[in-house]
Amino acid sequence: MADIRIEHQPEESHLKALGVPNWSIWTKEASEFPWTYEETETCYFLEGEVEVTPEGGTPVTMGQGDLVTFPAGMSCTWKIRRDVRKHYRFE
Repeated sequence: MADIRIEHQPEESHLKALGVPNWSIWTKEASEFPWTYEETETCYFLEGEVEVTPEGGTPVTMGQGDLVTFPAGMSCTWKIRRDVRKHYRFE
C-alpha cells in the first residue's frame, strides 16, 4: 500500500497549478475518528494540526501549510489536535 505523502510549505505557484484555491473546503473541530479512503485524496491545510495513524502503521503529523496525499484504500485514525480547515480533492 502507498504511504501518506506530505509536501511541506509548497510554492504558491505549485498550489495554483494544481487548482487548490478552487477546491472545496472541509472544517472539523478537535476530535478523533476512524477513516477509510475510498479514493485518493489530496488536501492542503489552511489551519490546524492532525496526527494520522494508518492501520498497523506509524503516526504521521501534518498541519497548516502542508500539501498531503492520502492513498485510496488506506484505513487510518485521525486525531485532530487543533481545529482543521483544508482544501481537498478526491481523485
